[in-house]
Amino acid sequence: MTHPQQFTRDDLDKIVIANINEYGWHCVNVIEENGCPPWSNTIDLYETYNFPELIVIGRSRATSHEMFKTLADEIELNSPPDRTDPNGHELLGLKCHFLEVNPRHYSDYVGFALWYYRKRKFPLNQIVWPNSDALYPWDSGAPNLFKEWQPVLGAPGREPS
Repeated sequence: MTHPQQFTRDDLDKIVIANINEYGWHCVNVIEENGCPPWSNTIDLYETYNFPELIVIGRSRATSHEMFKTLADEIELNSPPDRTDPNGHELLGLKCHFLEVNPRHYSDYVGFALWYYRKRKFPLNQIVWPNSDALYPWDSGAPNLFKEWQPVLGAPGREPS
């Protein structure tokens, strides 16, 4: 019988720091559990690129990471997305919106980022993606299951300034 590899908190800390040193940012993934959606968030986009940290809820680890990598590449090439564009930003073929996350959600979703920033304030934006009918969670026709799978952590229609 094989046992999954166990990491200590110290090991995880070292992985985060190593990824930041090599790539300029790190991606944290939280798996789906007990019917709660998975989510992924960045650590150190803010310090490396002066761009808000990002969170994606309800997408696979691979898709979320590709979203973050695409955005990090755009930012690094001095072509960051316009987070205030009311039409959204094309990301992996989806028109996504950036919403400023209410800090009351930080402890529930980005605990590792809180550890990393050690009481320093940092901005966090949620990348909100549409369903297959091009509806967003705040749209009146959006199905409840979709809304539950992608909870909105900021005020819809209030893009970051």
